[in-house]
Amino acid sequence: MDLVVGKGLLRERRPLRHLDPILVFSMLALGVIGLMMVYSATHNALTAQHLDPGIYLKKQITFLALGVVVIMVVASFDYRFVKVYAGIAYVASLALLVLVRTPLGATVRGSQRWFQFLGFQLAPSEVAKLALIAMLATFLSELRSSELSLEELYRATAIAAVPGLLVFLQPDLGTSMVLAAILVGVLVVAGARARHLGILALTAIVLIFGALQLGVVKDYQVARITGFLDPTNDPLQGGYNRTQAEIAIGSGGVFGVGYLKGTQTNLDFVPEQHTDFVFTVVGEEFGFVGSMVVLLLFAILIWREFRIALISKDPFGTYLAAGIASMFAFQVFVNVGMTLGIMPITGIPLPFVSYGGSSFLTNSAAVGLLLNVHMRRFK
Repeated sequence: MDLVVGKGLLRERRPLRHLDPILVFSMLALGVIGLMMVYSATHNALTAQHLDPGIYLKKQITFLALGVVVIMVVASFDYRFVKVYAGIAYVASLALLVLVRTPLGATVRGSQRWFQFLGFQLAPSEVAKLALIAMLATFLSELRSSELSLEELYRATAIAAVPGLLVFLQPDLGTSMVLAAILVGVLVVAGARARHLGILALTAIVLIFGALQLGVVKDYQVARITGFLDPTNDPLQGGYNRTQAEIAIGSGGVFGVGYLKGTQTNLDFVPEQHTDFVFTVVGEEFGFVGSMVVLLLFAILIWREFRIALISKDPFGTYLAAGIASMFAFQVFVNVGMTLGIMPITGIPLPFVSYGGSSFLTNSAAVGLLLNVHMRRFK
């Protein structure tokens, strides 16, 4: 009997024994693939400008190394502490979203979304994703009923609407959509009724229509939507990215043209290829087979995330993992979908593969939280 109790205490004191190696492997594999794709997408253009062809690669390696550190730090403390400080993190993220709209924020290509210092950019909208997930998980885990009422659903929606509106005004339609996807994913897991979700969807449609009528949505955002519906309507602007992305992926065939040999990639035909359109590099240089490997890694990553939500020992851990899983699933679907022409172009990066420090570190922190929930499911 004492031996059994001793083993139980040892198991509780050593949560590292319950690390999810499959989740870690899929994340690191995607990170390494990202390094290859970022270098392929940028080295030729940098060489033509007589710059170091490895500038972006070196920065992405730094992001990957920092991401591993972030994962270890976030996974080291009990995830239930997040519940205690969720309100503070949520308010702090709102403050950052407000401050980025002041002269402290940097404007890049018409969008004021970043703080810039020491050659790096910090996007507070990325921080807002995790802050929203933590706040929603905290709010929903405190409810006593097993089924959400319409009032509780609207209260949860209000929590998501505030950062969603601030992000939308930057303007950043893509991240606003991610925040909405997080809300819906957590509400579904929390037991929201289909009828109530329908009312929420109808409300969202009315608000979107109102935004279009009032001119809140920027012209280029409208052009992206119309370009998605009809690429020939504006081939030099709205539909150009989509057309070039489809050409790049289609030219890869089954096995691809070979690493660093992509014509669309080397000639820089696809804009923003190292960030939003990085999947086109995979499709052109590694073909259908390489694309399926990347999608399989994402499928494994998302499967482990939803599995962690299912096996969590408490509602807070479940909602936390469900929100993160919804975030990853939506980002992958939209990013890959827009390169294939089945989704409008919204500027959503591909997790762990696209270039970018804010996105990579935020996603790393999310993986750290998932590992945290998984390792402490027995405690």
